[in-house]
Amino acid sequence: MADSEEFGVLQSKRTATTYQILVEIAKRQPAVNQQEIADAVGITAQAVSDYLQDLVEQAYVNKHGRGRYEVTKEGVDWLISQTDDLRHFVDHVSEDVIGEVETETAIATTEIQEGETVSMTMQEGVLRAMAGDTGGATAVAVTDAEPGQDVGITNFEGVVDYELGTVAIVSVPQVDNGGSRSVDPDRVVEIATDNDLVAVAGAEALALADTAGFDPDIRFGSAAAVQEAATKGLDILLLASADVLSRHTDKLREQNVSYEVVEIS
Repeated sequence: MADSEEFGVLQSKRTATTYQILVEIAKRQPAVNQQEIADAVGITAQAVSDYLQDLVEQAYVNKHGRGRYEVTKEGVDWLISQTDDLRHFVDHVSEDVIGEVETETAIATTEIQEGETVSMTMQEGVLRAMAGDTGGATAVAVTDAEPGQDVGITNFEGVVDYELGTVAIVSVPQVDNGGSRSVDPDRVVEIATDNDLVAVAGAEALALADTAGFDPDIRFGSAAAVQEAATKGLDILLLASADVLSRHTDKLREQNVSYEVVEIS
């Protein structure tokens, strides 16, 4: 397991203080008031002066006369590296430490008793729990539950085996380029049969869905909603007006979700 010694900024109190002071200099440069930094960091002004001298010697800070300092490129690079390490440590604590003791919620597929080991699966984008330890991912129930009820689980072990969903995207031209009328609604219906959900983004896309006879599953917050649904294993047809298309594809690339823009105009 990772520990704080792997993350430079937490190796020692001095390193942590150096990091804090360098951040404060970057915020205030070029006119740096040592007492303000001392108050912000929680040390004496004399201590700040000593740290500043070290930072100048390390070429992390340039001094341009009395009370005027500037962080160098080397100082910025050091801040970035330490911040990246700190971010990794926070992720580790959040996912591997806190995640081991937190309680999550699943839907019971069988009767479950508190304290029982359960097998975890992902079905229709929802975490499911079944009594017994026959699956590749297991947990311990912290509540009783009947089939269909929500059940609290903890001590999650293993990996829930499921594939990411995919997104089929139909780009709908803006109204001044033909709008929803330029897209064949019958082809949209054909594509929809291969997907679990239909999402729309933009007025032209909503009009196309209405013409095709769909009541969309997702209408608002579609960029985040489509991304989340796909990461939980659902396949989605996204009808997106051309002016908002890139917002959605950028979101999908963030999570390495596979998508295809289907040309059916």
